Amino acid sequence: MGISQKIAALLGKRHNIEKEIAKLQKSCKHSVKSIKQVQERVGSSNLIIRYVCDKCSKVLGYPTQQETNNFLKE
Repeated sequence: MGISQKIAALLGKRHNIEKEIAKLQKSCKHSVKSIKQVQERVGSSNLIIRYVCDKCSKVLGYPTQQETNNFLKE
């Protein structure tokens, strides 16, 4: 198996995993959320502060400036 075939197979697996994650996150009720630092984009080293579901890890939204300040103080 050549390198291009291995890469294509891995990309296909990644696509299937991302679809499964999206399906699970869509069915989650997001009943418990926390403020966390997450990557700005996949593969990015920049971290941003967002509300994240504790059960499924989906990014849910933006904390207020006061909530962000309190998070950074901890």
